[in-house]
Amino acid sequence: MSTLPPRVVVVHRRSEYDELLDRHGTAGQAAFFLAGRGRDLADVVSRHEAQLAARRAVTAATPPAWRRGAVERADLDRFLFGPEDVVVCVGQDGLVANVAKYVEHQPVVGINPEPGRNPGVLVRHESGQVGALLAAAAQLLPPGAGPGAGGPQRLTMVEAVADDGQRLVALNEVFVGDVSHQTARYVLTVPAGDPAGTTGPPGRGRAPTAERQASSGVLVGTGTGATGWCGSLRRERRDPPPPPGPASGQLFWFVREAWPSPMTGTAYTDGFLSTGARLELTVESERMLVFGDGIESDAIRLSWGQRLSVGVAGRGLLLL
Repeated sequence: MSTLPPRVVVVHRRSEYDELLDRHGTAGQAAFFLAGRGRDLADVVSRHEAQLAARRAVTAATPPAWRRGAVERADLDRFLFGPEDVVVCVGQDGLVANVAKYVEHQPVVGINPEPGRNPGVLVRHESGQVGALLAAAAQLLPPGAGPGAGGPQRLTMVEAVADDGQRLVALNEVFVGDVSHQTARYVLTVPAGDPAGTTGPPGRGRAPTAERQASSGVLVGTGTGATGWCGSLRRERRDPPPPPGPASGQLFWFVREAWPSPMTGTAYTDGFLSTGARLELTVESERMLVFGDGIESDAIRLSWGQRLSVGVAGRGLLLL
C-alpha cells in the first residue's frame, strides 16, 4: 500500500479570455474584436475571474500536507493520474464527463464557478464547500476502499468495444455514425428482451433480433446522459424508453432519423439495455466513427464488415 499523501489534481479548461489573448495579443485588441460582434469584454473577463477564484479556493482549502497538481482539459490524454489522487474539476458539467474516461478509482469532485450559468448536474458544489469535500474524498482513499453505506455512488458508464480491440468509455453517451453528415449503414442487433429490456416491436423473451438500417447514427446513453443529448432525443419520441438511473447499471439507446427502404427498416429505433445486455452493430459503410461525450478527436474508426458491441462499462465514476 502506498504511503504517499493524497494529491489534489485540479482540472480546468482554458477560458474564453485566455483564448482571446492568445489570438489577439492584448486585452484592447480582444475588446475591439468582440465589440465588432456586439459583445462586451467585461462579461468575458468576469467569467474568467470567476474560474480563477474557484481554482484559488481549491488551492486554499487543500491540506498543507497534501500534494498538488493541475491539468488542462486538452492535456488529459497525456496526464497520469495516480492512485492517491483526488480529482477536482472546476468548470462546466462537461468537464467531469471529459475526466471520467481517464480515471479509474479516484474520487472526483465537481466545482461550479458560475452557479447562475451552469446547470450543475455534475459540477454539483460551490467553491466554499471544497474543504469538507476533500475531507470526504480522503475517506475513499486508498483505491479499492470504495464508498461505504450512504456514501457516493458510482455513476454508470457506457463502453464501446470493436472486434479489433479498440475500446472507449464515456460517462454520458457513445455515438456511432458516419464520419461526416452522410448516412450511416449498418446491421443493428437488438438483444433478447427481458422485463427491463428493449421497447418497441416483439422481442421480449426472444432471441436477439437484427435489422439492416440507414440512419444519422446511433446513441447509447447512461442515466447521467439522460440530461444531455439522449434527453433531447427522448423528448422527440412519442413513446420513448424510460431513462435509467445514473447509478443503475442500465442504459438506453436511440437511432437518429432511421430511413425506411426496401433494404432498410425502422422497427427498432430506441430501447432500454438492462445489466449485461449489449447492442451490436455490423458496419456496412466504408467509414464509421465511434466517439464518447462529444470528443471526436478520441474516437474508434471502423470500416466495412467490422463489428461493434456497446454496453455498460466495467467501471463507473465515483463522483461526490
